[in-house]
Amino acid sequence: MSAPSAPDPELRRRALEIHRRLLEVYGEPRWRTPLPPLDELVSTILSQNTNDRNRDAAFARLRRRFASWEAVRDADPQEVIEAIRPAGLANQKGARIQAVLRQITQERGGLDLSFLSALPPEEAHAWLMRFKGVGPKTAAIVLLFSLGMPAFPVDTHIHRVSGRLGLRPQGMNAEQAHPHLAALFPPEAYGAAHLNLIRLGREVCHARKPVCPRCPLRGLCPYPARQSSRETSAA
Repeated sequence: MSAPSAPDPELRRRALEIHRRLLEVYGEPRWRTPLPPLDELVSTILSQNTNDRNRDAAFARLRRRFASWEAVRDADPQEVIEAIRPAGLANQKGARIQAVLRQITQERGGLDLSFLSALPPEEAHAWLMRFKGVGPKTAAIVLLFSLGMPAFPVDTHIHRVSGRLGLRPQGMNAEQAHPHLAALFPPEAYGAAHLNLIRLGREVCHARKPVCPRCPLRGLCPYPARQSSRETSAA
């Protein structure tokens, strides 16, 4: 996680106004009950390419089936796969979770990630990113919601919405967007901005047919004008 560069002042003002307006409409969002960092790491791996309900169902089944993370690590792979099947891609995610648990054990001598809280956020982020299947979003979620460290996770919704809102260059990929967007919002706003932008993406700013007329950011978003210009040019 590279340190955020100094943002363009006008872009930062736009981001802060977007954040303010979403707070007015959606209120201060609340993350589900924070989990210990290892639990959050496994939960976030389960969340990849699925929805929150399926993630939570798979995580609950995994915790009911196995008494400890050590038991998950040492289990027959097929048992883990069956436990997490509601999350989808169970073969891939099961192997990934067990590999991460084994690697943590080899490096740390046990399954405890509490030591991360004593590291600078950049070092903690880099440590998590070394594991196969743990990308910048997964690492940032563990830091922000489990360890209370400054990190701005960028998921598919946030990447799409931030592009339409003009908060990032159109060609910027999700990995590059993490430090870029982190520079636009104050650290104390990361959690609320992250969750409210996701909600906007899910409820209004859909991938295929955004419902622009009922968007709470009307007047701040250049996307409708860009689309209208494209349609005019294509006519």
